[in-house]
Amino acid sequence: MTRVLHILDHSLPLHSGYTFRTRAIMKSQIAAGMEVRGLTGPRQGGDASAMPSEGVSMEEAEGLTFFRAPTLPSGPPGFREWPGVREWNEIEGLRRAIEQAAHSWRPDIIHAHSPALTGMAGLRAAHRLNLPFIYEIRAFWEDAAVGNGTGRPGSLKYRLTRALENRVVAGADAVFTICEGLRDDLVARDHDGGKIGLSPNGVDLALFGDPPVRDDALADELGLDGGPVIGFVGSFYDYEGLDDLIAALPLLRARHPRARLLLVGGGPMDEALRARAAASPAADGIVFTGRVPHSEVERYYSLIDVLAYPRKRSRLTDLVTPLKPLEAMAQQRIVAASDVGGHRELIEDGRTGILFPPDDPQGCADALADLLDSRSEWDAMRERARAQVAAHHDWAHNLHRYQAVYLSLLGRKSDKNLSRTAR
Repeated sequence: MTRVLHILDHSLPLHSGYTFRTRAIMKSQIAAGMEVRGLTGPRQGGDASAMPSEGVSMEEAEGLTFFRAPTLPSGPPGFREWPGVREWNEIEGLRRAIEQAAHSWRPDIIHAHSPALTGMAGLRAAHRLNLPFIYEIRAFWEDAAVGNGTGRPGSLKYRLTRALENRVVAGADAVFTICEGLRDDLVARDHDGGKIGLSPNGVDLALFGDPPVRDDALADELGLDGGPVIGFVGSFYDYEGLDDLIAALPLLRARHPRARLLLVGGGPMDEALRARAAASPAADGIVFTGRVPHSEVERYYSLIDVLAYPRKRSRLTDLVTPLKPLEAMAQQRIVAASDVGGHRELIEDGRTGILFPPDDPQGCADALADLLDSRSEWDAMRERARAQVAAHHDWAHNLHRYQAVYLSLLGRKSDKNLSRTAR
């Protein structure tokens, strides 16, 4: 039975697209008969009172087992501001935690997931342990930092992060990316395309059946009186383009006067978006809910006629495919998204959803109005969207992609060991 140790930035019980993807990977591998554990780095946010010398701890979450790396030592004054020093300390601390966990649990494969700090720790540990190493890229984190407003294109940190990831990719036995955009970018950097496979974002179709029945009590509570509801459920980052969606609502109301906008979630842009909404001529039709418990999200989805994903055009959004539209398509929701590279990989315009020009409130409004005018086509669009998810984004397919690479690497390792023994 193959044992796989996944090296992660963070995991359950925290909730994010990152942790939900990890959960799907680990649960599908366990269902296939593998033994699987995760190991998270110091960014997981564990017990701040724990001493680094105490070594790895363990935690169960939703039936999955995770090793927890110890917290980093605080270091001397100004330590966190020393360029590269804190990052290298984090890599080495995580590398030691991986080796400690590996000595007690004995995995067959080290499978690390971005960011590059996690990947480098996994690579160094795998080499010292003589284990096959797989690196999986979910996004280029230097671009994600730009999108989140915490980084600048071309800055020293941006370039160092990119260089570090190049080293991890070059040293890995195999690499997975979640989409073609990321893979193509790596190949353009002269990495070996033959060792870079795809493991697209996926969903567990068993979790999604018929769309939930409209929650009329919640609709009354939020003041949604029966007009068409355009909705967004997720994190409020600048690159999500929610300012454009707010600007599109009064334009949409020229054709659909009762249209409403429901924004579920929160994030760095929350305050700015609320201010923009308050100043809108359609302010009476914009509803913010704030963050809601994960167990309650389905109630809000039930109120939404069209889920909108108006991402701005950027390097991040052109290269990376998001998870939310796939989940919406699996739930047989109608999806409208901006025409950026990450969305084009998921949505066939006019068949499984619609695409509209990015950074263009008028274009967004026109596309949404046309969609609301063509409700007779929605059932067929829903069926095509779910069929596409089933054919290309079901976790059962991704499981086979991993298994093939695992078996190949373990066979190679066995051949090397036999060769050494023969000498």
